[in-house]
Amino acid sequence: MIDLPREIRGVMIPITGGRVLLPNATVAEVITYTAPERIENAPAWLLGRLGWRGWRLPLFSLAMLAGHSGEEDTRNARVTVLKALSGNAKIPFLAMLAQGFPRLTTITPELLITTGDNTELGAGVHSEVLVRDDHAVIPDLGVIETMIAEALAA
Repeated sequence: MIDLPREIRGVMIPITGGRVLLPNATVAEVITYTAPERIENAPAWLLGRLGWRGWRLPLFSLAMLAGHSGEEDTRNARVTVLKALSGNAKIPFLAMLAQGFPRLTTITPELLITTGDNTELGAGVHSEVLVRDDHAVIPDLGVIETMIAEALAA
């Protein structure tokens, strides 16, 4: 029998129209937003590329990808740099637009409640959850990475 941890450190990241919940280990850094380099023929949710530590990271809006927002306000935005999970050497990190600073939180099985039947989730969203009284979405980073790779290849 595998002994799973009773709690993990999570991060609640504010985005347009809500919050994203991710394991803290997924977040590499939070940086100030700068206007990204445009990507030709990219879908609207793929905002461009940002320079970070010698990498050119694809910047995406989860709110736009999931259909929760038609556009983003970038005046006070931040960028959450995420460690990619796919093992694609060309995209080891992703950049997700955030509307403020992430907040650390401790997640236990008792505090994490799945909401709804998850049949109406937008693209790139794995599930909707409640953590204490905070509503959040858990993104499907594998799907998002595939979608970004396909958009960049087009």
